[in-house]
Amino acid sequence: MTTLADPLQGPLHSRSGPDTYWSTTNVGEAFPGVVTPLAWSLCGPGVEVGIRDCYARVGALPRAEVRVPDRVEDRLISVFYGRGALNVNFFCRMGANLPGSAPDAIARQFLGELPEGIPARSRSRRLPIVAVKMPYTQATIRSDVLRRAMPVKGWWQGWTPRLDTLDLAGCRDALTDARTTFTEMLRVQAAGLFVGVQPVFDRLNTLIDKAGLTAEQVNALVGGQGAHAETDMIHDLWALGRQEITLARFLADHGYHGPNEGEVSSTVWREDPAPVLRLAEQYASLDAHANPADGAVRRTRARQEAERLLIASLPPVERPVARIVLKLVVSRIPLRGVAKAAFLQALDVARGAARRMGVHLAEQGVLDDPEDVFYFTADELTRTPPTVAAAVAAERRAQHETFHALTLPTHWQGNPAPVEARVSRPARTDRTTVRGIGASGGRVEGTVRVLRDPEFADVEPGEVLVCGTTDPSWASVLFLSSALVVDVGGPLSHAAVVAREVGVPCVIGTGDGTTALFTGDRVRVDGNAGTVEILSRAEPVAAAERKGPSE
Repeated sequence: MTTLADPLQGPLHSRSGPDTYWSTTNVGEAFPGVVTPLAWSLCGPGVEVGIRDCYARVGALPRAEVRVPDRVEDRLISVFYGRGALNVNFFCRMGANLPGSAPDAIARQFLGELPEGIPARSRSRRLPIVAVKMPYTQATIRSDVLRRAMPVKGWWQGWTPRLDTLDLAGCRDALTDARTTFTEMLRVQAAGLFVGVQPVFDRLNTLIDKAGLTAEQVNALVGGQGAHAETDMIHDLWALGRQEITLARFLADHGYHGPNEGEVSSTVWREDPAPVLRLAEQYASLDAHANPADGAVRRTRARQEAERLLIASLPPVERPVARIVLKLVVSRIPLRGVAKAAFLQALDVARGAARRMGVHLAEQGVLDDPEDVFYFTADELTRTPPTVAAAVAAERRAQHETFHALTLPTHWQGNPAPVEARVSRPARTDRTTVRGIGASGGRVEGTVRVLRDPEFADVEPGEVLVCGTTDPSWASVLFLSSALVVDVGGPLSHAAVVAREVGVPCVIGTGDGTTALFTGDRVRVDGNAGTVEILSRAEPVAAAERKGPSE
């Protein structure tokens, strides 16, 4: 461990070879900002191994390649100026090895074009292996995800009461255990999403195209799928607000959630339950007819009606297969949240172990501040830190702040050219509409609340929430809102899935909703058409008032 003689040296920046294409598209939800070194040391290798393992399970990748490559340009994910980016060449290579996948379409999704050197056609060399492995993997994926993920909640509940009592050696043991569990759950999550959810969702979209359903019917069809970890949280917040369960009971089940919970240095609800108490008060203020259980029943009925319409619109010969696909949709889409809850629980054990370790190291004079522990990697923390640890932490903290002041392009070749982040928002224009993807049906008018920090302190029931991306803790406040508008994401992103289950109109993938809209604007959100119509603008707010979690 050394000090940073080079301002770009350290665990939060990589240098790629010149021929590799990188993209931040589809990364924003997992890595919405600049990560800490501890977070990247857990997430980077975990995502790398998890996704590679998924492709190996279906035969698209040799099992020997399920590892973190030595060269940056050979990795499927890397970090540049503190932000994660995906290797487009790798994903196009995987697309070329899978039947029915178009590598040129993957490249255009990430880059908007097909650069020279990226395969445009599928390759047949691994197709026989895929033909053998993929059917079995797809047939067993649901039971596999549930079997491997379900024990983690009990494991998390066993660790968290002990974290504040651990000595330094115990902290290292807990961090090691959490790291192993976290990586394993990322394997499960990748398989559940890419093998279990995405193929079934693609088949459903094919049926929808044949059936000619309306946007409203489509949104009903992909909603009402049943229990999710996030919807369970909403039901329990409803019960907490009505004193049907205790705060201790709620935190024992959901305490790993909290603002920016995917970043290991964040403070979650089990550490600070104040946000939960405020949410419970807001839930308690709602009328009884807002009961989430009743809404879930209505959305299930709407889905079943949409299923009947879809089946009736197809030729009789195609209906048996369509019924199988619809059953798979109901059983598979909830898998998206199962392993995600499990890896967040594993990350929370790492959080608690690291935070306790920071206390010990500060007491020993190794660190100046206990929170500086998050500026070290997991490998560094499981070894004895050197006497220069405080200096390293100070330099990495400064680098972290520097990276916050930079923005990256959405895609690039080789290494990115960062630019200084815009300090002030663009001026209001005469623009009247923001467009995206209609991800959850319904039309509503409301007042905008732009959120740049997921603290939720300023959110009031009935507002239209506008944000860059979401994580599972957002479900708690989404239930209180009238609509959701998100810069980043698609129909299977977290925001879209939860909005459909909660019954809130959602427009996703706007790209610039957080800059085009302002807190106080009056808008009409159409979750079927994917539009946000600006009805009236709020009065301009003084610059000093714009600072903070919302604007």
